[in-house]
Amino acid sequence: MQIPHLHPDTIEAVRQAVNIVDVVAEHVVLRKRGQEYVGCCPFHEEKTPSFTVNPVKGFYYCFGCGAGGNAITFLMELQKRSFAEVVLELAQRHQIPVRTLDSEQKQALQARLSLQEQLYEILAIATSFYEHALRQPIGQTAQDYLQWQRQLKEDTIQQFRLGYAPAGWQVLYTYLVEQKGYPAALVEQAGLIMPRQTGGGYYDRFRDRLMIPIMDAQGRVVGFGGRTLGNAEPKYLNSPETPIFNKGQLLFGLDKARQAIVQKDQAIVVEGYFDVMALHQAGFTQAVASLGTALSQAQIKLLLRYTESKQIILNFDADPAGQRAADRAIGEAADLAYRGDLRLRILTLPAGKDAADFFTDDGESLEVRRDRYQTLLEQAPLWIEWQIQNIIQQYDLSQGDQFYEATQALSRLLGKLPNAALRSHYIHFCAEQLAGSDTRAVLRLEESLRQQVRGERWHGRSQKWQRPADYNLRQAAEEQLLRLYLHRGEYRLLIRQTLKARDIEFSFSHHRWLWRQILAIEEEHCAGFDPYTAEWPLHSPTETGTQLTDLDLVTSLFDRLEAAEEASLITPLLHLDETTAISLNRPELVIQAAAAALERIDIEKRCRHILQSWRETVALILSESPARETLRYYLDHLLADSNSKIDDIPGVAPERLEKLEKLRHEYYQNRQYLQQLDQQRCLSLAAIRSYS
Repeated sequence: MQIPHLHPDTIEAVRQAVNIVDVVAEHVVLRKRGQEYVGCCPFHEEKTPSFTVNPVKGFYYCFGCGAGGNAITFLMELQKRSFAEVVLELAQRHQIPVRTLDSEQKQALQARLSLQEQLYEILAIATSFYEHALRQPIGQTAQDYLQWQRQLKEDTIQQFRLGYAPAGWQVLYTYLVEQKGYPAALVEQAGLIMPRQTGGGYYDRFRDRLMIPIMDAQGRVVGFGGRTLGNAEPKYLNSPETPIFNKGQLLFGLDKARQAIVQKDQAIVVEGYFDVMALHQAGFTQAVASLGTALSQAQIKLLLRYTESKQIILNFDADPAGQRAADRAIGEAADLAYRGDLRLRILTLPAGKDAADFFTDDGESLEVRRDRYQTLLEQAPLWIEWQIQNIIQQYDLSQGDQFYEATQALSRLLGKLPNAALRSHYIHFCAEQLAGSDTRAVLRLEESLRQQVRGERWHGRSQKWQRPADYNLRQAAEEQLLRLYLHRGEYRLLIRQTLKARDIEFSFSHHRWLWRQILAIEEEHCAGFDPYTAEWPLHSPTETGTQLTDLDLVTSLFDRLEAAEEASLITPLLHLDETTAISLNRPELVIQAAAAALERIDIEKRCRHILQSWRETVALILSESPARETLRYYLDHLLADSNSKIDDIPGVAPERLEKLEKLRHEYYQNRQYLQQLDQQRCLSLAAIRSYS
């Protein structure tokens, strides 16, 4: 079968998605050495490793035989396959849509590539023009602004290739079109000139502005940011979107920060151009900026290519706009953080300063400010902790009504966390923040918050969303946990911790009755204290000398069963036969398996409920729209593609689309968590049943 010509966008998407270390590691045993990985070359026989893989630059090289290339080249050479075959396989593996080219598309592509090269050339010349103008008398005001107000050194000004756009209406136009001979339409496509609304002709887009070149990761100028030197509005004027300039796909300063991000294994993201320059000048060369837009997921993934620890620190302005930008960035990054693909921290500078202010204010030496900033970097809290602190600071906790509002806001935040272990950890964290040093209050608040968070989440308790197989699996898993708790006392603390961490409750009424009796017996034995808190250590002997791990729960329960309606259902758990006794031989594995199974049942039920809500919302939208079939196809595609944006649709109420966006986000969030559960080394359904 002849493989069609692949579209360059498909090839580029594959290159961006593929991690060369993952590809090579499937065929070569690699060992990390510094920033690189080494192993024995697969292309020739050797005993001493001379084959290196550089994840940052995305290539491999063998010092023994000279073989080298990228991930695609590696598979081509190793498997003796064509370029197109390898790209298609990788596209399928990474679920990248495949686009092909026909003869007309090829011609259009060649024209597009030719256009891009011309735009790069024009922007490079314009950059030199602005740099030269900065050094002339007309640029003196801009020079003074950089040197005195921004306190930038000459090296920094040259490094970032700063310039000045003269105040005339056609200064750049005259230079590029009349003197250099570039077509006006081409210069317009570069975003440098604009057509007059009346009378024909063009005028310069940037006039009397400090010019800041914006470069791609390869160091090519793709656009500009222009700051006014007077009272003109807007204060910052950026290049428009062009064939080579897309703000959502670029990061200011990345071309200069890439190597530092690799070396320091972290990236700092700030809001403004001058924040980046101030940080680079102070030695924090791992800083980049998001070009005046909320940090997008595409920009985050671009940064993650350069940091092994996946650590990104947001240092946005402390004003309300900066806080909103941080919140938006957290929204974009949350899914990656939940999956463990990102360690996101938030740095807030004191006194509401931005990074540029922090390093330009008088009163302290640069060395002192550098040390202070480094300390703040190291102490920056995780994004979820930052949000928790922000919520708590908004309320006066000494006032009853505000304390209640704070707990409600925290519950809404924690209810969004899809990971039960994460929720459990931060419920305890919030309780500590709210209670201060009152240990008893922490315990009460933690339980109260846990109940509120459960109310914020839909746990799929309705039998409507439960499959027949779920019933049997849930019963087997709950029985295993209870049986272990009764007969293997040394694992009681682990079971308690697992139930709490995964936010699991027993669902069968007789199991809930049994669990309440167990808790009551243990508390009676400990004179009313909770036996599994700091107030009563697990292994401390009671007054009678009996450790809790040795407490005979079975005998105590027989006394309570005589008058209980649940006796016939509970009794089998109190006795061990040969089969059930065998199941206790691998307790840790069974605890993990049972807990994962119970959590998975609830997540799957939630996914089914979300899908039903999606279908009901789509049906409502279609009932209100005349173009039903076309709209149905579009909406079905939206659910299948988690990355596509839900745009405004004429005739469809915005609140309906917002609901679809929320449902889709929740659905994929839960699906991703299911994948995490599947990756845990837990027993299969058959294995759990075999122990029942």
